[in-house]
Amino acid sequence: MDTVIVQLPEQQDDHTGEFTERPRLLHLGPGETADFGRGGPDSPVQVPLPDPGVSRRAGQITAAEDYWRLSNYSGNVTYVVENMEGAGEHIKVAPGRLGAPVPFEFSRVVLPSRDGEVHFKVFAPEHMYLDGGLGVVRSGEPTQSPFTLDHTAKYFMVLLALCEPRLRDPSSGAVPGVSEILDRLRAVEGCQDLTRSAVNYHIEYLATVKLRLRNDGERATGPHHKRAELVALALRFDLVREEHLTLLRPARPGRSKSSAHD
Repeated sequence: MDTVIVQLPEQQDDHTGEFTERPRLLHLGPGETADFGRGGPDSPVQVPLPDPGVSRRAGQITAAEDYWRLSNYSGNVTYVVENMEGAGEHIKVAPGRLGAPVPFEFSRVVLPSRDGEVHFKVFAPEHMYLDGGLGVVRSGEPTQSPFTLDHTAKYFMVLLALCEPRLRDPSSGAVPGVSEILDRLRAVEGCQDLTRSAVNYHIEYLATVKLRLRNDGERATGPHHKRAELVALALRFDLVREEHLTLLRPARPGRSKSSAHD
C-alpha cells in the first residue's frame, strides 16, 4: 500500500527545452524514505533539486501510516510545507529538525534557492475518515470507506467535470478530454491555475489511487478508456451526484486567483 506519492520536479527535454507533460511519480509505503537535494555523482537522491543553492542532501521524507514526516538536514535554512488545498496554511521545518509530521493530504515542499525557490509535491492519499456506523457497533475493527474522496480537492473537481455531461444528460456518451476539462474548470473558484499537466496528474491519481481502476490486461488502456472508466465507476456508486454540479459555478468577478496550486 502506498501512503505517500511524491511528484518529482518537472524535467526539461534536452532537445526542445519544453517541460515533460506527464508527471514523474515516486511511490512510498509505510516506513520507506526518500532523500531530496542537489545530489552528486557519487551520492544520488530520489528527489533531485538541481539548484546550486540547495544542499546535496537537503533532507528526507518518511512515509507513515496516513501522513508523512520531513527531516531538514540544513544547518541554517528553514523549509516550508504548504497545504495546496488551504488558503495559505503552511508549516515551517526549522534547520536540523528531524521527523516533523505533515498532516496535509496535498503538500508543496518549498526550499529557498539562488533563483528564488525550488519545490516538489507530496501527496498522502490514504487519509482515514470516520464511518457513520461507529456509534452503533463498538467492537471489532472500524469500517473504512472504500472511496475516500475530498469534495474540496481539485482531483474531485476534475472527476466532476468528467462526469458533468452524463449528470446533465444520462443518455449522453460524451467523455470530456483534457483540454475540455481544463476549459470547463478554468473559470471555477479555486481552479484558475490548473494546467494540462495537473489535469493529467489528477486523472492518473483518481485511476490508480482514489478509485483504483482495474487493469486486467484484456481492456484497452488508452487515455480515453481510462476517463470513460472513471466516469462509469463514479456514476455507478454515486460518488458524484447532480447536487455536486453546484461546485462548478464560475468564480465571482473581481476575486483574485486562488493561492492553492494544483
